[in-house]
Amino acid sequence: MRNRAINLALALLVAAIDWTAISSRAQAQQPAASTQTAASTPDLSGLWSRLRDGAVAHGYEDYVLDFGKSDSPMTPWAAAKYRITGAMYHGTDPKTVMSDPVFQCFPPGVPRIYLFNFPVQIVQIPGQVLMLFEYDHFVRRIYTDGRAHDADQGPLWMGDSIGKWEGDTLVVDTVNFNDKTLIDRVGRPHSDALHVVERIRRIDAKFMEVAFTVNDSKAYTKPWGTKLIFESKPDWKIMEQICEDNASFIDFNKKATATPKK
Repeated sequence: MRNRAINLALALLVAAIDWTAISSRAQAQQPAASTQTAASTPDLSGLWSRLRDGAVAHGYEDYVLDFGKSDSPMTPWAAAKYRITGAMYHGTDPKTVMSDPVFQCFPPGVPRIYLFNFPVQIVQIPGQVLMLFEYDHFVRRIYTDGRAHDADQGPLWMGDSIGKWEGDTLVVDTVNFNDKTLIDRVGRPHSDALHVVERIRRIDAKFMEVAFTVNDSKAYTKPWGTKLIFESKPDWKIMEQICEDNASFIDFNKKATATPKK
């Protein structure tokens, strides 16, 4: 009986040694992580709201519907498309606005999501920066672990985002968009070649700047961009805002207030 116990103990010891060796070899074969540690990266975390009132006083445009004069002349392809998408907002029939994918509860894309008057919370974890938008509870993942863009994904509504730190600035590179979203709320289009670069940095304890560049050779004759300013809102929290519920609520109200047929 004693010999059997000794043999069992020896077998378990050998198995443990073998597993340790296998585990060590597997770890040695893994590529070295390039993720910057939390201690070595600037802190962008917190809840932020785009500054509108007072933005001009800080040297920034007060963007509400579009990005104004900062855009570039359109190519013939984009101009032809804009005659359709722009008509949604410039036409006489307000029902045409509902043709905007956003009003059908599709994702708004980048950079348009910055035009919504809803706050965003930034959360930093190892290898990722998360942007938690109040608008429709969108979660945007910006990978900072050194990976390349994911070539296996199909075209995306919000694109594929990777980031890196340059000093105090998070540089976000986003590609792999579909062509179904619009740049802004006046109907400016883009193609599936859209490439957006954002440079996000704290100005001070209270303000954060997002400077972005739009590059889309199919839609615009040259790259263009602008800067937005966000104000820290430490006492706020992300509220519940769900596009599908809002759309249903609007339809319900229309039905409830409709004049009954005689």
